[in-house]
Amino acid sequence: MRLSQYLITTSKEVPKEAKCISHKLMLRAGLIMRFAAGIYSYLPLGYRVLAKVTSIIEEEMNQVGAHQLLLPFVQPAELWKKSGRWGNYGEELVRFKDRKEADFVLGPTHEELITQLMKHQINSYKRLPLTVYQIQTKFRDEPRPRAGVIRTKEFLMKDAYSFCQSEKEQMTIYEKMKQAYERIFSRCLLNYRLVEADTGPIGGERSDEFIALAPLGEDRIVECEECEYVAKLEKADTGFPTSGDRCPLCKSKIRIKRGIEIGHLFWLGEKYSRSLKATFLDRMGKERYFVMGSYGIGVSRLLAAIIEQNHDEEGIIWPKEIAPFQAAIIATSPETFKVAQEIYLRLRRGGLDILWDDRDLSPGVKFNDADIIGIPFKIIIGNTFLKESKIEIKTRREKTTVKVKKDVVFQKMKELVQNAK
Repeated sequence: MRLSQYLITTSKEVPKEAKCISHKLMLRAGLIMRFAAGIYSYLPLGYRVLAKVTSIIEEEMNQVGAHQLLLPFVQPAELWKKSGRWGNYGEELVRFKDRKEADFVLGPTHEELITQLMKHQINSYKRLPLTVYQIQTKFRDEPRPRAGVIRTKEFLMKDAYSFCQSEKEQMTIYEKMKQAYERIFSRCLLNYRLVEADTGPIGGERSDEFIALAPLGEDRIVECEECEYVAKLEKADTGFPTSGDRCPLCKSKIRIKRGIEIGHLFWLGEKYSRSLKATFLDRMGKERYFVMGSYGIGVSRLLAAIIEQNHDEEGIIWPKEIAPFQAAIIATSPETFKVAQEIYLRLRRGGLDILWDDRDLSPGVKFNDADIIGIPFKIIIGNTFLKESKIEIKTRREKTTVKVKKDVVFQKMKELVQNAK
């Protein structure tokens, strides 16, 4: 991609409304644009990152045998009334009437719809267990949207749902999903904790949250300095502890840490299948209710969590799998422009995802833009090439530099990308 032909707008100024580092950097790097409180547009750079995160999630969901589908964003209120959530979900649920006075909601989640769908699609134990998922826009009328895309009204979410014939079968699926989430968050280079959580408006019998550690995160967890004890502050065995208190398991000191919820697992049991009368026939021909699970990932929120943990004074440091581009090519003078074009075409033909900064701007501006955006490598054709016939490749994360001849740039880049974090 040639930068002169790409919709990228970076900024040196720190937006006044941005308080947390991820919000500041997403605005400065030109990833998002705010339209209203809690409502953001993803610009081309931001959408590329979002698409790569989505691809990782799809790969891991498909790996555990989940089937992707797409459910309606607008949902009939009838199903919510049957489940009991029409009246008790709260003001975050946007309710409205169509021109025929029928009640509908904007989907904040999809337990009712997927249960109704499976009620009509699955009638025998022979087709169980089954897990389906979607990646789709959700809407919750948050009273206080804040922290950029961490707490918004409209957001992108991956929600999966499992349907089983027994609790034993459901436990197997629950553990598979937990392991899939661990792989997803590890590929995103996230430092996270898995903690027991409340079921909230989703309901069910059990709930576990994945929390990405971040100083300005909304969630607070208790963690032992020595053993593996970790819990959300409100669910800690010691009541409402403070840093320095003793661990309930090993009596070592505990610490209070903040974080961002990035994933949630729910053991729903028969909550929705009973209320919506979703049944199947077991081996004996007896009608039974589905045992269900629900599994969510805040896809758009993941970008903020990753930035909170991967940045420096210059800007974002994206993990290689989700960076908008793998490398930026920068020529520092008109004399090296043609060489930059040759390298750009060679790397593109070789399958690398390259951004060529071909703008008529100073090298400093180009370097700063590549750093604020978070591109993992800068390929620089400048004075070193004119003097030594060598091209510099600088790594964003480690801040190291290697010098190579023009004819080995492609091979070196493949090696660097493969070994990068």
